[in-house]
Formats: sequence, C-alpha cells, structure tokens
Amino acid sequence: MSKNRRRHSAEFKLKVALEAAKGTKTINELASEYNVHPNLVSQWKKELLEGGVSLFSRPSTRQQRQQEALQTELYEQIGRLKMELEWLKKKVARYD
Repeated sequence: MSKNRRRHSAEFKLKVALEAAKGTKTINELASEYNVHPNLVSQWKKELLEGGVSLFSRPSTRQQRQQEALQTELYEQIGRLKMELEWLKKKVARYD
C-alpha cells in the first residue's frame, strides 16, 4: 500500500513557517492544526529564517540601471572592435 505524497504550495509553507516563527503556538500544535508532520514545520521555519536575508538583498533600481548601462557600453565596444578587426583583415589580405 503506497501513499501518495502531498505537495504543499509555497503560500501554504510560508503561512505555516510564519506561524512557527511567531512562536505563539508550539510546532506540534501547528502540525496538528495544518495536518502536516512536525518535522516539516521545523524545516519550513528554518528555511524561512535562513532565506529571509535574500528577500531584502535584491539590487536597487539604480544599481540595475548602472549595470545595464555598463553592459550596453561593453556591447558597443565589442561591436566596434569586431568592425576594426574585419577592416584590418581586409587590409592585410591585400598585401598577401
């Protein structure tokens, strides 16, 4: 007899993890309330607390614009250098 594994949505996991992080109820109480294993509640809480830093570490829009401008400038420079290289190859080919 095999049991089908339940798949929980990210919203559900976040909801349970936030409840666990609040600490108003024990992990066992939350597990019985949401009908999940206590180990899952602990794991989701740990992931929330460890991964919470990444939510606030996104680059700002100013940094993104600067990065895009630098990338555009570098692509233009690559294009110019390719054109110069092709021109030089043509000039050298005349003398061979």
